[in-house]
Amino acid sequence: MTHDPLAGCVPERTVERVLERARLVLPDEVIDDGHVVMRGSCIVAIGRGASRVAGAIDLDGDWLLPGLVEVHTDNLERHVMPRPQVMFPMIGAVQAHDAEIAAAGITTVLDAIGVGDPYGDGFRARDQSELLAVLDLLESAGTLRCDHHVHVRCELPAPNARELFEPFAGHRRLRLISLMDHTPGQRQWTDIRHARTYYTGKKGWSDERFDAEVERAPQRQREHAEPNRTWFSAHARASGVALATHDDTTASHVEQARAIGARMSEFPTTLEAARLAHALGLSTVAGAPNVVRGGSHSGNVAALDLARAGVLDALSSDYVPTSLLQAAWRLHHEGGLTMPKAVRTVTRAPALACGLEDRGALAPGLRADVVRVREVHGLPAVREVWRDGRRVI
Repeated sequence: MTHDPLAGCVPERTVERVLERARLVLPDEVIDDGHVVMRGSCIVAIGRGASRVAGAIDLDGDWLLPGLVEVHTDNLERHVMPRPQVMFPMIGAVQAHDAEIAAAGITTVLDAIGVGDPYGDGFRARDQSELLAVLDLLESAGTLRCDHHVHVRCELPAPNARELFEPFAGHRRLRLISLMDHTPGQRQWTDIRHARTYYTGKKGWSDERFDAEVERAPQRQREHAEPNRTWFSAHARASGVALATHDDTTASHVEQARAIGARMSEFPTTLEAARLAHALGLSTVAGAPNVVRGGSHSGNVAALDLARAGVLDALSSDYVPTSLLQAAWRLHHEGGLTMPKAVRTVTRAPALACGLEDRGALAPGLRADVVRVREVHGLPAVREVWRDGRRVI
């Protein structure tokens, strides 16, 4: 399939911005002193040295990266429910989330919304489709800093997953569907001790309730998981929406993912699963907090080990937006990746994995989504952000 590189941006001749004296991170090299020309919402030229254009913006030697692309963040859920069982109005939650994401250097975000709760009393048992109307409202008002899409996370053992998914089906913002199964004793929760810590700590369950739910979980899984997997994967194929699997642990999990048409293996929990996913052409997506912290909070494989093994394709900030940029720096300094390759894991790779071919790199013809970054004691700090050629931070 041929791709029109200008399809996602408009090189209007009336609005031109030039950024110069920057360290440009290009797809395959770093230019220590270069400039970028943005016209309208499009990058139209990249060069070495000064631009010699009057009014060019001097970046004083700071890094200039493509805008970060976030495919899986639960950050919005945190703003909608800031305390257990305390709901905040969706419009205010989206505004706060949007500002926080943009300040982290993210210009494209897939807002992750979980649908389906096997236990019937959690956040993901609620209808969250109000998000779609709120995004449209804020977009029409011109107040969104980021380009927002939707990633619907489907909990397979939940009997209400399909019902809660229905408002998102066929919507223009739906970009990714992921299939999850958080049944304790497998995948992310292979070690039942970590599952107990999570459910009693974050969800406030008693040990007695946890034990009772663990006993009932296999029956729920048998009744709902496979029918839901079949239905959601068929829907993704029919609608052309990217499909991801979640917490692949074994070779059979990855082979199943490939068989149902998944493009991504999100957060593989073992090196074995990540190696096979990478070999089969699935984009392996790990958690940026895992990189920043030096390991998984669930006791699973360290993302830095995936990078060193050459099987890490992309990162997601998951539950800490600022971790995405920090993780790219750590991949470069400690994971053995060149700066272009490390930056690719948070820009071009996630963009392509969910079908967004018009962004994620500093290149003529792509969207003018760029981030100015200054190093402070070896760590990256976002100074300015442009999205579609317009400064938003």
